[in-house]
Amino acid sequence: MNGPDWQIGRILGIPIKVHVSWFLIFGFVTWSLATGYLPDMLPGLFVGRYWLMAGVAALLLFGSVLLHELGHSLVARRYRIPIGQITLFVFGGIAQMHREPPGPRAEFLIAIAGPIVSFVLGGLLLGMATMAHVGQGLVALGILLGSVNLQLGLFNLIPGFPLDGGRVLRAGLWAWSGDFNRATRQAALAGQGFGIALAGVGATVMVGAGTGAIAGSLAANGGWIILIGAFLFTAARASRRQAAIRAALATVTVEEVMVRNVATLHPNLTVEEAVTQHFLPQGYGGYPVWDERGLVGMVTVQDVQALAKSLWPRRRVGDIVEPWSEDMEVSPKTPVLTALDRMFSTGRSRLAVMQDGLLMGLVTRSGISRFLQLRGLPR
Repeated sequence: MNGPDWQIGRILGIPIKVHVSWFLIFGFVTWSLATGYLPDMLPGLFVGRYWLMAGVAALLLFGSVLLHELGHSLVARRYRIPIGQITLFVFGGIAQMHREPPGPRAEFLIAIAGPIVSFVLGGLLLGMATMAHVGQGLVALGILLGSVNLQLGLFNLIPGFPLDGGRVLRAGLWAWSGDFNRATRQAALAGQGFGIALAGVGATVMVGAGTGAIAGSLAANGGWIILIGAFLFTAARASRRQAAIRAALATVTVEEVMVRNVATLHPNLTVEEAVTQHFLPQGYGGYPVWDERGLVGMVTVQDVQALAKSLWPRRRVGDIVEPWSEDMEVSPKTPVLTALDRMFSTGRSRLAVMQDGLLMGLVTRSGISRFLQLRGLPR
């Protein structure tokens, strides 16, 4: 997802972020509630009160989306899948999982957890709203939140990847064929089909509103349906490409894509010397740091940039190096997909390739990208 996002907190250790596009949908939902739903349900209130209630309702609606994504995340954690963050954006929310599920059962349970949370919330809220003896405002809010949660659960069960229903479909196809990448491609193809269908429905609604066949106020709804269909189509197409990449790399090992002639930096080298003698003339984004004891760690362009330029002549590479850890290295026979998953889960762009205590090379994201490009595959 392109564009900036901001962290607003943590829940159970998972960073919660809002994407810049979230503010657009938050404003639209608030406006539509303040000018439509609330005046219809609660006539006779002051305009300012409608807007205040609408803002609170919009926040609670996105709270429901957050709970939906937490449902996915908690089940994923049960299978030891790291969750990088949960991001709220214009089309709802997404939990960033750093690893694919270990099997079809895990995929099914992770996928279905979100809709189950939405259905339970929707049922509870609607039940409380119909039975509670409280003010009209709370009843209207309960009906709104309950209805939206039920709709959220139902929409996500559309059997098109990457929606939850598409992940359920992938789990079934995966269990049937035993081929994860093939199942992903098939479920993503279904997602593209549903994306086209949604866009078609949205266009029909807009044309009907424009010709007077249906209420003109529904034109905006048609526009949102088109946008949702386009988003689903684009996300499904990206998933098909990712499946093609994983299939192409399924039998490739690290030694086939690694950079073999690797320069190393000594920890006593000044940062200025590292920049002028290595980073600038050689153009690499990072280097292993090596001394008489062996691998000390890794230093990257980002580590250099984090240090004020005035300090470069006085600080050593050893002062800014990321210390060595076991997840910083792989063996030459490691599958590329394993190395790539580790890079994504740790946020690194390169890993040292080690064998019997010797540095054999580096495997990098850019190197894997070149490997795919030379074979005519998407990067």
